[in-house]
Amino acid sequence: MTRAVRIHETGNADVLKIEDVTVREPGEGEVRIRVEAIGLNRAEVMFRNGAYLESPNLPAGMGYEGAGIVEAVGPGVRDFAEGDAVAVAPAFSMNAYSMYAESTIVPAHALTVRPAGLDAVQSAAIWMAYLTAYGALIEFGQLQAGEAVLIPAASSSVGLAAIQIANHVGATPIAMSRTNAKVEQLKKAGAAHVIVSESQDIAGETMRLTNNAGARIVFDPVAGSTVNDLANAMSPGGTMFLYGALAPDETPFPLFTALAKALTLRGYTVLEIFADEQAFARGKQFVFDGIASGDLVPTVDRVFDFDDIVEAHRYMESNQQFGKIVVRIP
Repeated sequence: MTRAVRIHETGNADVLKIEDVTVREPGEGEVRIRVEAIGLNRAEVMFRNGAYLESPNLPAGMGYEGAGIVEAVGPGVRDFAEGDAVAVAPAFSMNAYSMYAESTIVPAHALTVRPAGLDAVQSAAIWMAYLTAYGALIEFGQLQAGEAVLIPAASSSVGLAAIQIANHVGATPIAMSRTNAKVEQLKKAGAAHVIVSESQDIAGETMRLTNNAGARIVFDPVAGSTVNDLANAMSPGGTMFLYGALAPDETPFPLFTALAKALTLRGYTVLEIFADEQAFARGKQFVFDGIASGDLVPTVDRVFDFDDIVEAHRYMESNQQFGKIVVRIP
């Protein structure tokens, strides 16, 4: 038996329950790991609320990524062995596998070796953030040195990863934050500039900062009515990647701006990377190289104990965090 987080209904953080469950032996292409740390993601809050891309098949487990030690391998697994220290990427459905547990089964294709020099907590903060940002900025966006990328909600783990990736390739990351509270933190984290959306003109500031060139890429998890301002901040032929829906209001399509500038607005999730074996391999190598160079450094905001999973989810929903929230299992 092991302890795992389960939900029997959708709703607020109180629906998260720690229960004793039986962990089966790994099947074909699967691995059982002893979990040491779990990286929390906004996707899990949405899944818990019943507002994610997939609805939970109740009762359901939770969790997309983490780090741990391999306990057993199933048939056909050749790249990992018992005792290996690994990280888990969110390359699966939460209805099929889950990470919120002391011991759990995961598909071997979602595992990576733990990057040299990183402990379990840091390793649990890598893959959702960096591969999400990599996919939009590098794999699909082809961000180049000297170009500007506009990053709303930049204090999230994905936003901070995007700042680091932009700097890694010589681009100019322009961070956005709703208030002044995190401006200095964002500058210390590598943002070339910070725009405070509640008090500054997003398009006007972006144009000023880029000598009227605009941002060729916008990497936006917020959506809502601010999409109009973001479109006005873009360069001709630019692409806006919409990878979340944090805003409560509807998201308009900025038709006339898109026509005038020949803009592309596209929905995006990291699942596009995981669905393409070669893209996934390129992304992993990019991140490993960036970590080895020191350009990519996981930003961990706060670490909770496993028994405090409800509090950890509430903290995520408070939007106070700067970087990744991690849950540690003793």
